[in-house]
Amino acid sequence: MLTQKKIFALIVAGGTGARFGSNLPKQYLPLNGKTILYQSVTPFVHHPNIAGVQVVIGQDTNALYENALKDFDLLPPVIGGEMRHESVFSGLQALADHKPDAVLIHDAARPFVTADLIDRVIEGLNHADAVIPVIAVTDTIKKVSDKFVQETVDRAILKRVQTPQGFDFKTLYSLHQHFQNQPTFTDDAGLFEAKNLSVYCAEGDEKNIKITTPEDLPQMPDIRVGHGYDVHAIGKGKGIMLFGCFVPCQFGLIGHSDADVGLHSITDALLGTICDADIGYHFSPKDDRWKGADSSQFLKHAADKVRSFGGKINHIDATLIGERPKVAPHREAMRQKVAEILDLPIHRVSIKATTTEKLGFCGREEGLAATATATVIL
Repeated sequence: MLTQKKIFALIVAGGTGARFGSNLPKQYLPLNGKTILYQSVTPFVHHPNIAGVQVVIGQDTNALYENALKDFDLLPPVIGGEMRHESVFSGLQALADHKPDAVLIHDAARPFVTADLIDRVIEGLNHADAVIPVIAVTDTIKKVSDKFVQETVDRAILKRVQTPQGFDFKTLYSLHQHFQNQPTFTDDAGLFEAKNLSVYCAEGDEKNIKITTPEDLPQMPDIRVGHGYDVHAIGKGKGIMLFGCFVPCQFGLIGHSDADVGLHSITDALLGTICDADIGYHFSPKDDRWKGADSSQFLKHAADKVRSFGGKINHIDATLIGERPKVAPHREAMRQKVAEILDLPIHRVSIKATTTEKLGFCGREEGLAATATATVIL
């Protein structure tokens, strides 16, 4: 890899986003809490082989730029032109003073670029003065004229092209000067092709999509986290129900139902993810229908409510709080039971136990408590 060479990144962010249909240029729209531009710049800022990052921006967008990238120490931005090739040339002019050996040119509308992809492009510069990341075409391609198919094109020889594209700086700068008045190239590699210069193809990344229309923005899931807590007093008995399993011990738990403190805490956690009250609201202890009831039906009810709300239960993490009984001998059976009730794989169910070091009502063995956290994706 060209680690000994001085490599700069040039981020082209001068577009108005007309096709996106927004009053704000799309590179300044939010994505995962930061702007699209921020996401596009970040991997280059943190890459060990990138000496500096130059951003080309549009007219009258300085305030947007400063707000979006205030966390980074970048080269001063330059104003681009109306066409992409004009913006790239402005960026190259600004970089010329830094005497780069190579430059990576990246579209600000590709916010999912990774360090691995940058590595592959840089490595490709060992083989040629121009490198492009490419993706195989998997759809059948037809050549069409006037709404009628003329022929089927061999997709094996076709590739989809991405950025960042890597170039020997002096060669690219010279080509831009030569072709300055010929705005017919859709990417910078086209300049090399026009001069019959070699262009090396590196492996691209399917996730490195370009955001052109609102439909291209990934739909972020609504991730909900609910918390549940339940307590039952200790009474006479020879065992308790705990996380759906009978555990023999020298006491029982007092409750209207089977007093399964573990399942009750998970039930409340699930109800919390959809803001649907609590277990007492759905199964009142004043209702004789639930006297001695198997608490698994409470948990199934909560799970059904979550699913009817459009939710997918992703993970359960529960903790028993008390001096005894020991959970470890029964842990796997408990995990399996909860997984079965919720129709989850067992690796998505965690059950733990802790004591309070003899402190409080749990430490004095007056009662058992349980907490649970449920993660749901809507």
